[in-house]
Amino acid sequence: MLWRELRRRPGGFKFRRQHPAGAYVLDFFCASVRLAIEVDGVAHDNILAAERDAARSAWLRRNGIATTRIPAATVLENVEPVVVRIVEICRFREAGLTRPLHQTASGPPPRAGED
Repeated sequence: MLWRELRRRPGGFKFRRQHPAGAYVLDFFCASVRLAIEVDGVAHDNILAAERDAARSAWLRRNGIATTRIPAATVLENVEPVVVRIVEICRFREAGLTRPLHQTASGPPPRAGED
């Protein structure tokens, strides 16, 4: 259900499904904002799974990838607000990741020896 919506590129963001990342395979991934989306079902409701999920999230974070986890029940109840929230997260990350390298309006840097 979620993939059907994400493949439509909501908010102009392109998503990949079953994207490899190191030793992991991400449920969904938006490369432009480096966001992993993990849909967690009942298999994630035990201590061992929670530890594995924490290790995965830590590895992704160290590699500059944010993770958002969504309960599968939430997706099944009503996918629309899930997609809206994912787009909000993408826009937030896009705003934080988009920084100009220099100020072109102020001109080039002075040459060596010029004041």
